Amino acid sequence: MQATQSRYGTTSDGRAVTEFVLESARGMRVHIIDLGATVTAVMMPDRAGKSANICLGHDNLAGWEKNDTFFGCIVGRVANRIRDGRFELDGKVYGVARNVLGKHHLHGGIKGFDKYVLKAKLFRKGDSAGVRFTHTSPDGDEGYPGTLKLTAEYVLTDSNELSFEYWATSDKPTPVNITNHAYFNLAGAKARESGTVLAQEARFNCPFYLPVDGDLMPTGEIARTAGGAFDFSELKAIGKDIGSIPGGGYDHCLVVGKRAGDMGLVGTVRDPASGRAMEVHTTMPGVQFYTGNFLDGSLFPKHGGFCLETQWFPDSPNIGHFPPAILRPGQTYRHRTVHKFSAQ
Repeated sequence: MQATQSRYGTTSDGRAVTEFVLESARGMRVHIIDLGATVTAVMMPDRAGKSANICLGHDNLAGWEKNDTFFGCIVGRVANRIRDGRFELDGKVYGVARNVLGKHHLHGGIKGFDKYVLKAKLFRKGDSAGVRFTHTSPDGDEGYPGTLKLTAEYVLTDSNELSFEYWATSDKPTPVNITNHAYFNLAGAKARESGTVLAQEARFNCPFYLPVDGDLMPTGEIARTAGGAFDFSELKAIGKDIGSIPGGGYDHCLVVGKRAGDMGLVGTVRDPASGRAMEVHTTMPGVQFYTGNFLDGSLFPKHGGFCLETQWFPDSPNIGHFPPAILRPGQTYRHRTVHKFSAQ
């Protein structure tokens, strides 16, 4: 395992940005910057040993500063959506930024965790190496109550396992739902070309999903995936049923088939052409399956990547029968996701 760090550049407002590179004994290489704790590239060999970047991203620091597609970054304090930018907690109503459609909250707000240069430190342990990030979100940040202290670790092993792990504490009750927003294309991220993920095949251990309305907000229903477009219980091309999904593609939370809190299998995605495969495991009950429906061709084509964002269910603070996403003083939020890469 090799691990290095170097200066990546300086933001438009004068913040120094550092790049970290982790490289496994099997030839996988992960590039990370401390701006938004962002995975900027994942170089992965195919079955013939040819390496390609399978993670969508920007060409330069200016792109990463804007990053309104959330390529590769950490998202929080609450990932995904909160209806009407409001929630009630212990009898008090809180308002948070309405940064999507002018009325709902998305991915932590106008200045979520992705916009900060986080404190970062490279570390090595056995056959792995990683980057440990820390960040403090003050009371009232983007409307959220409580001072939140966050630690995140991104770790690569010599067996080509990339993990994301998060810990957080707060001095007041607050919603917390942190994830990484990497977009993957296992055939290789093909900027400004026609390469999509529609021919790549997925199998998910997800017996239920959360239907959404026209604003992509969950309705509160928990529906079975069996027999429909959301049924990936057997290996199926991502594009097979995508035409029947309103809104132009998948952007839905799938419910992972496991016991709450346990590390369990989300599923596997594979690219038949290259042989690359990614298996995902998580402690979280949900995974947002997103097929790049809003990519407009300016950098990557529509459906040029897919996301598997492990998390609590969207809008959990407002839907009482969803698993709670509230962190209270004295508790520790903890969430771990492991991506196991191979070439078959």
